[in-house]
Amino acid sequence: MKQLCLIEVPGLTRRMVEEHAPKLLAASKQGQLATLQPDLPALTISGHASLLTGTPASQHGIVGNGWFDREENVVKFWPQSERLVHGETIWEAARERHNGFRTLKHFWWPGMASSADIHTNVRPVYFADGRKAPDIYANQPGLAKKIQDRFGTFPMFQFWGPGVNIRSSQWIADTAKFLFDEFQPDLSLVYLPHLDYKQQTVGPDDPSMADEVRQLDDVAYDLIEHLQRQSVEFVLVSSYHMNQVNLPIEINRVLRRGGWLKVSRNAAGELIDYGMSQAFAVADHQIAHVYVADSGVKSEVATRLNELDGVDRVLDADQQTELDLAHERAGDLVVLAKPNAWFTYYYWEDEALAPDFARTIAIHAKPGYDPCEMLFDERLRFPKLAVATRLLRKRLGMRYTMDVISLNPNLIRGSHGLQPTNEKDAPVWLSSAKFADGNDQRIPITEVKSLILRAIFDD
Repeated sequence: MKQLCLIEVPGLTRRMVEEHAPKLLAASKQGQLATLQPDLPALTISGHASLLTGTPASQHGIVGNGWFDREENVVKFWPQSERLVHGETIWEAARERHNGFRTLKHFWWPGMASSADIHTNVRPVYFADGRKAPDIYANQPGLAKKIQDRFGTFPMFQFWGPGVNIRSSQWIADTAKFLFDEFQPDLSLVYLPHLDYKQQTVGPDDPSMADEVRQLDDVAYDLIEHLQRQSVEFVLVSSYHMNQVNLPIEINRVLRRGGWLKVSRNAAGELIDYGMSQAFAVADHQIAHVYVADSGVKSEVATRLNELDGVDRVLDADQQTELDLAHERAGDLVVLAKPNAWFTYYYWEDEALAPDFARTIAIHAKPGYDPCEMLFDERLRFPKLAVATRLLRKRLGMRYTMDVISLNPNLIRGSHGLQPTNEKDAPVWLSSAKFADGNDQRIPITEVKSLILRAIFDD
């Protein structure tokens, strides 16, 4: 039995490796460089569920980074419990073959209630007075403190938000080396998200991405070297690629203008009234799940959405079944954007009535994904001063709102969720040995689980 580390680097493509990641490219010479074929939806939690269970969304049930819970009448975005993922994971299958098999799951999603032996993830502290502070979760008693005492507090504001940079992925890689040495797991899972977030703000075609890839190359290769000195095999994959975008689709505003989406209003602004709405969308990058409470308007809603500039396809139940997307959590309609377009969650018509969370980093409160959380409000002349002023209010014990986030979707330049059309720009597969048949083929994401098990247990 071999030890193996599965590293997930979202947004990394074969072209990026060949042109800007010389260390990773060299590491593949004795192994394998290929591309990965993601399922729909090609999104973070969905991709991780497919990698870990070897099944599509129709089986594992993670239809996106969030969905509408019809029974609770609420949108749940970035859910934390692994118990939401249906199906047997890699490590559960491995335990059937080897009693005592141990797994480290480091920053993969969902990050809580995992059956992995050691698991960690970002978990901010939410104080009763509304304050938020960086922290992590670890299932082993005292481990979160031990990690942060040694490596410093997790750099949450470089992990997500306008300050995102390589530092957070460097921290994850450094702590992964420490955790590997500490626990000697048979299987390690490590998530390095840096390239994803940078591409959303500047786009994959921006010249600055060459340097970002080189930084990631250094971080990932340093981790790989550490593992290989201990004879650990590795597989590095990206569960999706990024598309250059220039067209935001304001799908919920269209549904509101059609009279199907209803809102309620309180002192904090407007909120979607899910119970009274005939149709609304949970926007998630380049995919939107549209929940239609009134079947009598479903055809009319589908026709209107098909007419929108930037929409590629509107999938009904039969078409979702054909694409392995059909699940009780999925929308009654699933809308796919064209490669240059993406969906906003915005539903208010008057910016003065936007909910108070709109200009803040509030990933669990928003009824959809908001990439603008990585951009400062362009109306702020000195955004860092604005942040500092709010932090001073915090230190003085005064109430404050970190309302510094942009509401301009036209600033977003990268998005994902679709399957690749170009081989070079497809997500990458890179491994220390030739674990898959052939060398240039595109490996289905649902085959990664079986390939990992074969690499661990079979010569």
